[in-house]
Amino acid sequence: MSTIVIFGGTGYAGGHIAREAVRRGHDVTSYTRSLPTTADEGVETLTGSLHDADLVARVAADADVVVVATHALGGDDPDLIDALPVLRAAATAGGSRLAFIGGAGSSLVAPGGPRLLDGDDFHEEWKPEATAHAQVLDALRADETSLDWFYVSPAALFGAWAPGEATGRYRTGGDVLVTKDDGTSEISGADLAVAFVDEIEQPKHTRRRFTVGH
Repeated sequence: MSTIVIFGGTGYAGGHIAREAVRRGHDVTSYTRSLPTTADEGVETLTGSLHDADLVARVAADADVVVVATHALGGDDPDLIDALPVLRAAATAGGSRLAFIGGAGSSLVAPGGPRLLDGDDFHEEWKPEATAHAQVLDALRADETSLDWFYVSPAALFGAWAPGEATGRYRTGGDVLVTKDDGTSEISGADLAVAFVDEIEQPKHTRRRFTVGH
């Protein structure tokens, strides 16, 4: 059993990861800016921010894995990339693994590129968030320390607006967007969580990003 802390654990991706981890017997704590009306069974839900250096240091000291499942753009709060120094220091001192849920925008549409977000048909309103997530991935890749991290990019269709089907199956694709034979790219929240918790239990992508889709 692992001790898993999730920042953003009441969101779409974070909630699915929390429920899947609990289902497998892991000890899960979720931190969120405000408490939900109802919490997932088996998940300890607390208020807190990944921009709180003291909190992050405390939880990283006790956690095997610290999951970041928040928006990359902070709105009224700092952006996610601004929290990386705090997360890096805490994880290094505490010996925990950092695990990130990013967006599909930084995924390559074919080996060698380009990125999905650089395509002419990528929605303009999605670009700021996608670009901010891509900057986080770039910063992780540029890290020259021994920081233990992994980063997951879901398929193009992923979110509460496209819940998909829970199949218990998934495919991975390195840096390339996972697509079906008909060119579509999708993954349900439940199956993304299966892939994510599989990586926690059986690490195969240390200091790497991988893509997930049906």
